[in-house]
Amino acid sequence: MSSPADLDREPVPTVVFLCVHNAGRSQMAAGWLRHLAGDGAQVFSGGSTPASEVNPGAIEVMAEVGIDIGDRFPTPWTDAMVRAADTVVTMGCGDACPVFPGVRYVDWDLDDPAGRPTAEIRPIRDEIERRVRGLMADLGIAEATVSSS
Repeated sequence: MSSPADLDREPVPTVVFLCVHNAGRSQMAAGWLRHLAGDGAQVFSGGSTPASEVNPGAIEVMAEVGIDIGDRFPTPWTDAMVRAADTVVTMGCGDACPVFPGVRYVDWDLDDPAGRPTAEIRPIRDEIERRVRGLMADLGIAEATVSSS
């Protein structure tokens, strides 16, 4: 049930990140957007053929910048997830990624971190951060402020 405060809130953009295994790029992108946007966006990720676990190297390099994606797990995308999105960001899933009318699609050509050492995953993480920040600017999502307690 919604509270009166929820009724006053403006709806926030819904962003879905899709890749094949939902174990590396899409998990890092979702982690960045959750971290940077806070409650300013709804964030989902999925894969066409999800892996059994999130790439340990992706978990490690994200932890280096203070973002924990270790509690996430690869999931398949669903039609409902994609149809509900304002923006779908695809990363290397080609024809396997769903396309629905009325949804904005952005394709990010990024190296796959699978099988790479952490030293090679860091630049992918940093490029994903740059692109997530650009996406936030495009969508008018302000960076969340973290209060120090």
